[in-house]
Amino acid sequence: MIKKATNITWHKEKITKQGRWALNKHKSALIWFTGLSASGKSTIANETEHFLFRNKIRTVVLDGDNIRHGLNKDLGFSAAERRENLRRVGEVARLFVNTGVLTIAAFISPYKADRMMIRQMFEEREFIEIYLKCDLEVCEQRDPKGLYQRARRGEIPVFTGISDPYEHPENPELLLDTAILSVEESLRIIIDYLKKKEIISPKFK
Repeated sequence: MIKKATNITWHKEKITKQGRWALNKHKSALIWFTGLSASGKSTIANETEHFLFRNKIRTVVLDGDNIRHGLNKDLGFSAAERRENLRRVGEVARLFVNTGVLTIAAFISPYKADRMMIRQMFEEREFIEIYLKCDLEVCEQRDPKGLYQRARRGEIPVFTGISDPYEHPENPELLLDTAILSVEESLRIIIDYLKKKEIISPKFK
């Protein structure tokens, strides 16, 4: 068992988050995309970042697959490992948000308790949960990586929606039915929400 460090002290920074907001001319928050594989998380996350970047918003995308190539390459997909995967991502996201970066995360994050753990790391209104609702049948039809086919053949023993549950968010900030909405329509809803909550300027089009 790894022992927790006890001889550490939190170093308080001189530059506040609000000061960074003033410099950036926009606020920071964590936009958390959750949903089944092939529900559109990575696609919509990247389109959201592209729109924000074009409007000179400081952003970063934390993508589930990409994170597992580096920071979390030592983790598998058991419930405990999924939780640790998200805990690490939450801590990284908090660092970005505290430095004024509008942070976008795209993770299946199937368990309610794990998503609540992330939410509790952030101040009120700085965690925006966006549930990309998409029927399993539609996700399986898309299956861009062939993962559902492999899961059905038993080649992936733990796979959300097939052999492992997905616990639907009860009160997300936004619910987007991506079986019906296009990427462009979803993006517009997200941007309108960010404007309404005064995270970004209402002048952006």
